[in-house]
Amino acid sequence: MSIIISETKEVNLHDIVALYQANKWSSAEKPDLLYKALLNSHSLITAWDSKSLVGLGNAISDGFLVVYYPHLLVHPAYQGKGIGKLIVNKLKEIYGNFHMQMLTADGKAVEFYIKQGYERAGHTEPMWIYHGREH
Repeated sequence: MSIIISETKEVNLHDIVALYQANKWSSAEKPDLLYKALLNSHSLITAWDSKSLVGLGNAISDGFLVVYYPHLLVHPAYQGKGIGKLIVNKLKEIYGNFHMQMLTADGKAVEFYIKQGYERAGHTEPMWIYHGREH
């Protein structure tokens, strides 16, 4: 398996929706909005096995001090092979000097992010208005 990590927004809607559906993310039910959101991200990092999209991560940022990583997902058939770590490393390469790198994690993702060097944000409490159903 030879995975290529790319900083490109040249990815088609069908591949994105298939990846989100494979992970059972509810944003796949809003394909046009999901596609626009990813293409308008500050950065979009994709992982490819030949011509197959097997993972992605995106960043929303002011471009100077703060970055938020809203999505990181790897196709279930490829999980546990280091692809998520490759995507995180690419994002950290881009934003590593920023004052604050933020993300929201729950379930198994918490342990994954701790291994990548993230830590709980003091005594802060995550808060949101969320229209999904994964959490």
